[in-house]
Amino acid sequence: MHALISRLRYAGVGAAVLLSGCNLEVLTPKGDVGSQEKSLILIALGLMAIVAIPVIAMTLWFPWRYRKANEKATYAPTWSHSTKIEVVVWTIPAIIVAILAVITWTSSHALDPYKPLESEAKPITVQVVSMDWKWLFVYPEYGVASVNELAFPTDRPVNFQITSDSVMNAFFIPQLGSQVYAMAGMETKLHLIAREPGAYDGLSTNFSGEGFSDMHFKAIATSEDGFKDWIAKAKAAPSTLDINSYKTLAKPSEKTPVAYYGSVADGLFASVVNQHMDGMSHDAAAHEGMSMDMHHDAPEESMQMDMHEHQDGGAPISNSVSSNITPAKAEK
Repeated sequence: MHALISRLRYAGVGAAVLLSGCNLEVLTPKGDVGSQEKSLILIALGLMAIVAIPVIAMTLWFPWRYRKANEKATYAPTWSHSTKIEVVVWTIPAIIVAILAVITWTSSHALDPYKPLESEAKPITVQVVSMDWKWLFVYPEYGVASVNELAFPTDRPVNFQITSDSVMNAFFIPQLGSQVYAMAGMETKLHLIAREPGAYDGLSTNFSGEGFSDMHFKAIATSEDGFKDWIAKAKAAPSTLDINSYKTLAKPSEKTPVAYYGSVADGLFASVVNQHMDGMSHDAAAHEGMSMDMHHDAPEESMQMDMHEHQDGGAPISNSVSSNITPAKAEK
């Protein structure tokens, strides 16, 4: 027994050393979504521990209890069944699985990344493009963009529109919650909010090649005045993000420093999405995205106009109509 305790002690020390370099950011959330996800993790862990801890304890206790040297233990070589044990080992796990199923169902809908957050504050929109190996953030409402740095005010929802310029990636700010994939030719969505000011780590969580390990960015949650100052700093940058400069930026590079663009070409994000649509026009992509995502933000009026034109054999929908539809929501 003493030897077993000694081994467990050394194992515990070793685990502590190995985990000392870990930063459990998921368990220190700074936003509403992250806080709800933390609660979900802890509840699921607690429920599973009801089974896991007794099983681990009995795995250690049984060999010790029924060792050859212990003559006090009952020796029953013909024992094969116990109704009481069967009831316990089947009923408790079944109840836990049922509880987890209900929690999973309700939380999956409550924490749907496509679901806008309820808030009286006006949300801001950030268009995110994953590249090799860096992140581009476009602020269409302010006409600026940044590389590997993201800023937004606290207590205001941030509506992320996410795509990829190359291979599939994953956008994740652990302390704010919800990892969402970025895929070429598609647009995914994510809604987050920060409740505390700070500079939070953001990263890619999907292996994407040689420079993946350095594909990090800073998410700066600041006050309204601080956000205005950040936008002003970005606007003061002499660089312009148009198609040509975008092509230069999209070339593979590692450990790319933070950069700002004082102006951004209109429709750049839609162009990035549509460049992987196998020759589909902007209007055709818009129509395809509308038909596959009717229950999200496609306006009913625009849908009816598009269907009417195609039924009459007319030209594709006009730019004024297609601009109401987010192109290529192929993930739906």
